[in-house]
Amino acid sequence: MEEYKTLKNDNVLLRVWRFYLEGFRSMTLGKTLWAIILIKLFIMFFILKLFFFPNILQKDFDTDEERANAVIENLTNPYNSQPQQSQEL
Repeated sequence: MEEYKTLKNDNVLLRVWRFYLEGFRSMTLGKTLWAIILIKLFIMFFILKLFFFPNILQKDFDTDEERANAVIENLTNPYNSQPQQSQEL
């Protein structure tokens, strides 16, 4: 009974932390699933970013001011930065 009173008076965040901690301790299959999820997140955010999403602004512009101006220009006038094609019929 005393243990219940101390838990009832504890901070809400502490009780939530204890709830999840106890839940993770008693997992068997869940630990494997969480490991798979974390491996997938690592692959998605670190490995794929390195190979498929290069930092084009870093490569094309030398200073932060030039990068900022390029971003602002493309956000406000995205079609003006592309060469215009003449449409002759």
